[in-house]
Parts: sequence; C-alpha cells; structure tokens
Amino acid sequence: MEVVNNFINYSTEIISNGGLLFGILIIILESWLPILPLGVFVALNIQAFGFFVGITISWAATCCGCYLSYLLFSCLSRNLIDKYFWKKSRKKLEKGINTFSRIPLSKLVVIIALPFTPAFVINILAGVSKMKKEKFLLALMIGKIFMIVFWGYVGKSFIESMTDITTIMILTIMLAIAYSLSRIVSKKVNIE
Repeated sequence: MEVVNNFINYSTEIISNGGLLFGILIIILESWLPILPLGVFVALNIQAFGFFVGITISWAATCCGCYLSYLLFSCLSRNLIDKYFWKKSRKKLEKGINTFSRIPLSKLVVIIALPFTPAFVINILAGVSKMKKEKFLLALMIGKIFMIVFWGYVGKSFIESMTDITTIMILTIMLAIAYSLSRIVSKKVNIE
C-alpha cells in the first residue's frame, strides 16, 4: 500500500509541477494510445488541480484528443480502404462502416460515455465511416463528461468499481442522463 501511495504522490507532484499543459497533454496522448490508463490520469489531474479543474481539463483534453484522432482517420480512410482491402473484403468492411455512420446520436453518446469503451476504436470507426463532424463532436462533448466524472468519482480499480453496487447505480444513472440529454439535443439540433 505504501508503494501505491508513493506512486500517487510522486505522479501528482510531476503533474502539478508540469502545470495544466502537462495534465492536458497526458489525456490527449491517452486518446491516441489506448494502452494508457485514462482513469489514472483523470484521478491524478483531480489530485493535482482539484475536482472541478481536474474534471474540466480532463474532459476538454479527451474531447480534443478524440476529435483530432477522428479527423486524422477521416482524412486517411479512403486511401487505407483502397490500399489494404481487396474488393470482397472491402464490401463487407464498407457495409459495417456505413452501419456505424448511421448510429443515432443518443446511442453514440451512450457508447462514448461507457467508461470501458476503447475511445481509439470509436475514433477510428467514426473517422472511417465519414460520420458528420458535428455529430461526432456533439456526442463526444456529451458522452465524455459523464465518463470523466465517473473516473473522477471512482478513482479505483476496475474490479472494485464493478463489484460496488453504489458505483454501478451511479454509472447507470449517469448513462441514463447522458442518453436523455443526447435525445433532447438531437431533436433540438436535428443532427441525425
């Protein structure tokens, strides 16, 4: 336990000394490298900058990182599909991609809001599918805030959070709020 406390104190000190820019950059980097633990970085940002500032910079940074990843794959997608997939495989791939591009905003928000959904995969699928920029950005902004708050609230291991009934109830309520909010926004903005 002392090793974990020392790690948290040392990491918090590094983030605090690096300033807000460092706290933002590690979250953006996580959007591109799925092996990095977002929950740990969010918890460290909260530890270093306080709850509100830590949540805010983590949310803004993850939205920015995911959107940049989406834009990159949106630009590269046609070349990648044409170059690396044969005609037979390309048809199946394009069918799946087209299905993903038609996913309703409310369902996309819920997928993004789930704490254990690999953001990198969603960014690639959205970019390759030529999903509207506005739709993806709106889904990110709504869904990611609930995911970031979840990680800020939980701040504990996967197994602990999935066996704690309170955490499961809070996650369920947050997902329901995200879904409802996205339905309301979708109707107001007419983004489908």
